[in-house]
Amino acid sequence: MVTCNKQGVFIKNGIETTPTITKDEAAKNTLAYRIMSSHHNGGDDDELLRIKFDALASHDITYVGVIQTVRAAHKDFDKFPMPYVLTNCHNSLCAVGGTTNEDDHVFGLSAAKKYGGIFVPPHVAVIHQYMREAFAACGKMILGSDSHTRYGALGTMGIGEGGGELVKQILGKSYDVQRPQVVGVRLTGSPRPGVGPQDVALALIGAVFSDGFVKNKVLEFFGPGVDGLSVEYRIGIDVMTTETTCLSSIWTTDSKVEEFFAVHGRADAYEKLSIEGEAYYDGLIDIDLSQVVPMIAMPFHPSNVYTIEEACKNAKDILASIDGLDYKNLCIDGGMRVDQGIIAGCAGGLYESICEAAQVLGESTVLNDAFSLSVYPASQPMYLSLVENGVAAKLLRSGAIIKTAFCGPCFGAGDVPRHNGLSIRHVTRNFPNREGAKPSLGQTAAVALMDALSIAATARGGGVLTGADTVMESKPDIPQYFFDAKPYANRIYNGFGSHQSGIDLIYGPGIRDWPKIAPLADNLLLEVAAVITDPVTTTDELIPSGETSSFRSNPYALAEHTLSRKDPGYVSRAKKIAAYTPQDVHQVMETIKAVGHSCESRKSSSPTLHEKRPDAADFSLGCRCDFLRFASFDNPAIGSVIYANKPGDGSAREQAASCQRVLGGLANIAQEYATKRYRSNLINWGMLPFLLDGECDFGVGDFIFVSGIRKVVAAKGGQITAYVVGENLRPIKLEIASLTDDEAEILLAGCLINYYSR
Repeated sequence: MVTCNKQGVFIKNGIETTPTITKDEAAKNTLAYRIMSSHHNGGDDDELLRIKFDALASHDITYVGVIQTVRAAHKDFDKFPMPYVLTNCHNSLCAVGGTTNEDDHVFGLSAAKKYGGIFVPPHVAVIHQYMREAFAACGKMILGSDSHTRYGALGTMGIGEGGGELVKQILGKSYDVQRPQVVGVRLTGSPRPGVGPQDVALALIGAVFSDGFVKNKVLEFFGPGVDGLSVEYRIGIDVMTTETTCLSSIWTTDSKVEEFFAVHGRADAYEKLSIEGEAYYDGLIDIDLSQVVPMIAMPFHPSNVYTIEEACKNAKDILASIDGLDYKNLCIDGGMRVDQGIIAGCAGGLYESICEAAQVLGESTVLNDAFSLSVYPASQPMYLSLVENGVAAKLLRSGAIIKTAFCGPCFGAGDVPRHNGLSIRHVTRNFPNREGAKPSLGQTAAVALMDALSIAATARGGGVLTGADTVMESKPDIPQYFFDAKPYANRIYNGFGSHQSGIDLIYGPGIRDWPKIAPLADNLLLEVAAVITDPVTTTDELIPSGETSSFRSNPYALAEHTLSRKDPGYVSRAKKIAAYTPQDVHQVMETIKAVGHSCESRKSSSPTLHEKRPDAADFSLGCRCDFLRFASFDNPAIGSVIYANKPGDGSAREQAASCQRVLGGLANIAQEYATKRYRSNLINWGMLPFLLDGECDFGVGDFIFVSGIRKVVAAKGGQITAYVVGENLRPIKLEIASLTDDEAEILLAGCLINYYSR
């Protein structure tokens, strides 16, 4: 199905070629190079890109924080300089927090009026569907504060980042990134009947995620297989590229893309994008679409991929491997039983997916006692077309439930399955507890990702896991789509270009300002508040999604849930550290100095924490110089630090970092960061993104002393020797990887807000 060539390759007319030009020249012929270069505003340095985007987008978990950050950073801010779309698709149905959700929606509308934004009310469209229909255009770039900001199939490079990066764009700054490598994705063949876009996407994710092959790179899709795919099929693959950990994606465009824009009343958004001459790619992925079969991503990650046939044959072993799940009632002879099917959001709630699911379901009915099927069209115009062509009526007669545009099933704010239940969903993610279960209350549930076609086939079988290829002999006949803009025209507020600076923002009681944050101190005393040794730590584990996000606009209330599922004791430990008095800090520092003095005098005894000295060589800073000579002890800032092997996979939500900062966090220490966007979130909130040279050999409660950190940050990164104070005192090598000028200045200032408000 999928093969990967991790070596550089020259491509011409879709096939490998012997180069006649240099690698650097050929790299400029990729679509990604051309588009990113056309948005580069950084002068002569073509490798450090300073990108200005054409439009911005946020949803109702992130836009309040973005606007509050802008206002805190720029007291005289008066208008959005580019189209900024505020959608309301994440907390539309979540009731936790009382009036909080609607208060935020009213705040968002008032902000759109005051600053000239575009406000998409709840239930009208999910964020990415609206951006596809209203703002994607060939050769353009869009930045969204949601990780699945992907519009590559429409010729638009979309990048999902934390809200801080949108703040920079709004305040006239750039998105700074080293020019990313580009990996070609060559599609050949044609999908079999019963194989949908999610099947292709899962096959791709399963092939590249584990070894980080495409991490922070751009995926560029081309090849004869593209031509045979509908635009929505391409979109369904493209939106899932986020789960490969790539930075962005782009596809060649053709007459089908041209027709998509024409149908949506934006014919001028089309431009033919093709790979010109010889193009150099830093790797090549080949996908033979004819070999892809129905796939399933079992809990708890989109990369935990099996064919549905494999999953049925090995149901007991696979289900038994799911931590905490009592799987026995899910096993049946020759397969597995599921409780719930959902087709929703930016990946599954597409017109063609829903129409095809209805045809697969046919005249069958959803009869199983416990099994349910819910369908969420991604926008009101889609819903209207499904009503007018009779597909909605067909689904309703079958027993399926049709709901409005909502992202909740993707992040745990709707359709939570029963305890020990298994839900199959055509959505984007299936991280632990992202379906809404609460382990702290003894609740366990699981989500598997599948294509809408196989979800419908499973519904047709009464909840017995079934691949759609077993019930489909030919490709479905999809009714023509007619886009009607009236649901948008009659409901969306479009204020871009007509800001009303005289009106007031409308605040609910749950909307709080950001706390004051101090600049980076020269010396840091870090107490370890959590050590996480999982191979990867998702943002959902750093700050849970679902109903917790109802507190998104109150930094203090949201911070109470930091690491609540992964390490419930973290918040109390972090608060205790933040409450240390100057006398407490002084006592710890005196201990460190005493140990240093004992080392300097080379006493032969072996003291305890308060008097121990290790070998003098242990303090060597490159040439056996003593610790006291190089360390400064003046006015250290004290704060908490989290260690994780590879934190930040998944969501772009900056709250994964800001909540730590609100609790007094000063740094993360990691072997590597799962995504660029999480590292950027740390930096934008003034938290040092340390890398550890070697294994973690410290634990919760240990102190780590870092002296002279401002010098390292001012030099835009580098190594520094820190000292762990546990039962002994020992050096560790920490590193801050290369920083841009702005990133260094943000860290020195203490956070993005301080940087702009100086």
